[in-house]
Amino acid sequence: MIVKNLRTYFKTFKGLVKSVDGVDFSLERGETLGIVGESGGGKSVTGFSIIKLIEEPGEIVNGQIIFEGEDLVNKSEKQMEKIRGKEISMIFQDPMTALNPILSIRKQIDEALQLHTTLGKGERLKTSIELLRSVGIPNPEVRIESFPHELSGGMRQRVIIAIAIATNPKLIIADEPTTALDVTIQAQILKLMKEVIIKNNNSLILITHNLAVVSQMTDKVMVMYCGKVMEQADTETIIHSSSHPYTRGLLSSIPRFRSNHKKLDTIEGIVPNMYNLPKGCYFAPRCKYRRSICETEQPSMRETSKGHFVYCHFPLTDGDN
Repeated sequence: MIVKNLRTYFKTFKGLVKSVDGVDFSLERGETLGIVGESGGGKSVTGFSIIKLIEEPGEIVNGQIIFEGEDLVNKSEKQMEKIRGKEISMIFQDPMTALNPILSIRKQIDEALQLHTTLGKGERLKTSIELLRSVGIPNPEVRIESFPHELSGGMRQRVIIAIAIATNPKLIIADEPTTALDVTIQAQILKLMKEVIIKNNNSLILITHNLAVVSQMTDKVMVMYCGKVMEQADTETIIHSSSHPYTRGLLSSIPRFRSNHKKLDTIEGIVPNMYNLPKGCYFAPRCKYRRSICETEQPSMRETSKGHFVYCHFPLTDGDN
């Protein structure tokens, strides 16, 4: 997949919101990309834009989404219905609202298989049971007749993963897949997702605010802020040699063991109002490295090393604190 200059705007009565403003990235088959940043940064809208689930007043106003050699931006809704769930699947963040509360698990998995495969009724049931077994649900022959409210949060999220991989899609988009789960269940779900991706050679876009999760799960990372990509590189570079002050701030705010009870580092200030963004760099009001040019001119994306892109007038080096 190649995404070029993607722009998704929302035209509201208050003004124009540039939720995704010039996003570029590429993803090879079997690769995993983490999209990270604070709430309101444009992470989820990027994911929804890829599968064209943007509703009014939102609109993809520019860009290309090249998937399997074709531009999804030019696809009609009818054409996208054949791609969603088959070629590209999405794992939503809230397992309770992502599942239909009045349909059994069997019917919800069966729907995906019925729409996107030629399997008969008996084969679909057998496949559904095997899918539940593959995601670690015990007694799948019994659980398949359950309704969502009869399952725990972790179980429901496993069901959503089972539905997402039912047709062995080439790309899975996971939007904060562990947000509503406790820490121990989070670890199980992330381990399961990693195993599924490796086994089926799926590509994965993992949308999260948690850089610790990204460090374990992804090959590449894209850091977003106010609709812009602040920094992009392989995961190793982002975690150990990041150059953007925002990325450094996110990393330094992660709680660490054996910190001798030091005060947790934070990024000062708040995310600016999307209706009234700063004239220069959007992060400048919160950046301790800002200079006068940062407040008046937007930076350009520069490649500081091979595959390492930074949206900053003055990218940091390893010696900067």
